[in-house]
Amino acid sequence: MNHPPTAVGGILRDFDASAYKRVPRPNAMKVAEITRELSSLADSGTASFLQRFFKTGPGEYGDGDLFRGIRVPVLRKLAKKYQHLSLPEIAKLLHSFHHEDRLLALLILVRTYSSGDDAVKEKIHQLYLRNTRSINNWDLVDASAPQIVGAFLWEKDHAVLDRLARSSDLWERRIAIMATFHFIKRGEFTKTLQLAEILLPDREDLIHKAVGWMLREVGNRNLKVEERFLRKHYKQMPRVMLRYAIEKFPEPKRQQYLKGTLSKAHVNPDVS
Repeated sequence: MNHPPTAVGGILRDFDASAYKRVPRPNAMKVAEITRELSSLADSGTASFLQRFFKTGPGEYGDGDLFRGIRVPVLRKLAKKYQHLSLPEIAKLLHSFHHEDRLLALLILVRTYSSGDDAVKEKIHQLYLRNTRSINNWDLVDASAPQIVGAFLWEKDHAVLDRLARSSDLWERRIAIMATFHFIKRGEFTKTLQLAEILLPDREDLIHKAVGWMLREVGNRNLKVEERFLRKHYKQMPRVMLRYAIEKFPEPKRQQYLKGTLSKAHVNPDVS
């Protein structure tokens, strides 16, 4: 089941708050205050919809996850309201059993990271990697991995991404490829393509979608680079991954990729 880590009161048993030195912040809030507000915003009808949408049934990828029924725009407003929450308190919120609490924690971390100095950014990056068990759905990953992991590793060693891409954990693999969105936006595609190649044989649909999406983003910026990769791998790519990657291609070329009939004559001659 896809529960957050074993916890007491929603908090990891082995969490060491001393690992994150408290940074003095004005009007610092406690998690108890935030969870009370989140509870007051809960909506059972929305919660039921979200639990279906995020596949929380037995054996599904979100198996066992709990929702309060709070929409993302509301959580983004709360992230701004509680942006001065300390790192230990954010970590506590990240270990909640409720999905929205964890998303709120990540949105606050993203805001804190963007305004923090190098020391704060490193602590947030370490906190994130220590707690990937709590970043356990695609929306949680996509809203935070590029902005934290990708941003921190920009112009640094990328070995951690290779390790994550080879993890047995679905969400760590998605973190790896989604982190490279930060690189793609800056015109650097090498790591995305390396990880895409590692993840070609992955059996999870949510990895196929993420890799295809990132390949499409590469193509949005440099079609030659994307097509060079596709020409080499498209016949072995999972169908969903390929469909996502070629979504914006002209229909005749899309069909050639999908049918496996692409020939050199149909490929942009400038692609080398």
